[in-house]
Amino acid sequence: MTRQYLTDSVSVIRADNPGAMTLDGTNTWILQAPRHGASGGGGGAVVVDPGPDLEEHLDELVAAGPIELVLITHRHGDHTEAIAALYERTDAPVRAHLEEHCRDGEPLHGGEVLTAGGLQIQVIHTPGHTSDSLSFVITEDFDPDSAGRPKTMVLTGDTVLGRGTTMIDHPDGTLAEYLDTLDRLEALAEGPGPTIGLPGHGEPLADLTETCRMLREHRLSRIDQVREAQRDLGAGATVEQLTDHIYADVPEGARRAAMRSIEAQVAYLAL
Repeated sequence: MTRQYLTDSVSVIRADNPGAMTLDGTNTWILQAPRHGASGGGGGAVVVDPGPDLEEHLDELVAAGPIELVLITHRHGDHTEAIAALYERTDAPVRAHLEEHCRDGEPLHGGEVLTAGGLQIQVIHTPGHTSDSLSFVITEDFDPDSAGRPKTMVLTGDTVLGRGTTMIDHPDGTLAEYLDTLDRLEALAEGPGPTIGLPGHGEPLADLTETCRMLREHRLSRIDQVREAQRDLGAGATVEQLTDHIYADVPEGARRAAMRSIEAQVAYLAL
C-alpha cells in the first residue's frame, strides 16, 4: 500500500500482511505536522508501529522522510518485527511500554506527553488486549473541522480495531482491564471536537466514542453468552467446549483468538 494521507499531518502505510488476525494488514501510522515537515523547512516524522519485517514495507517507511522517533502500541509481532531493521536503517530511537522493544529510548508510561514531529503526543496506557498496550493522542489545532473545532485523533493499536472486535490475549490481557480501558477512551473522546480512531488494523473510525460504546455492549453480550453456555454445558465445561458452543462458525485462523477471549471471559466471571 502506498502512503495515504488522512489529514495534513497524519498518513498511513499498510503492510502487505493480510490475514484473519491482521484484517487488511498492519497499519503503520506516520505523524508529521506540515509546519515541521519537508515543506516547512526541516524536522522529522514519528512512525507508530513499524509492522512486520517486510523489505518493501520498510522501503516505503524510509522513503516517507527522515524519521525522528518510533513508537510502539504493543508487543505483538505484526507491530514490532520491523523494529530492528528500521532502527538499523535510520538510527531513530524506539520507545515502547516494554523495555525489550526500546532502542536508544526509555520505556513509555501512561501520562507522558511527547513532543516530536512538530506535534504533542499524549501517551495513554490502555491495557486489555495486552498488558503493555498503549494509545497515542494528538490534537490538530491547526487543522480544525468544518465547525472550527480541533480534531482529536487516537492511535489505538489493537485496542480498538477498524472493524470487528479485538482478542483479549489472556492471561496477559484481561477483560476487566479492557472494559476499564473502553470507559477511559470513551471519556477521552467526549471532547469539544470530533475524535477519530486510528486503529492498528482496518480503516479509521469517524466516532471513537460510539465505537467504544458498541464494543462494550458486545463484550457484555458475550459475557451473558458464556454464562448461558456454562449453564447449558455444565460448570465443568472446558474452554474448547465453550468456544465450539459460542463461536461455532469462527474461521480456523481465528480460533486461537476466540479461545483466548473465552478464557478472559471465564476468568472475568470468576472474579
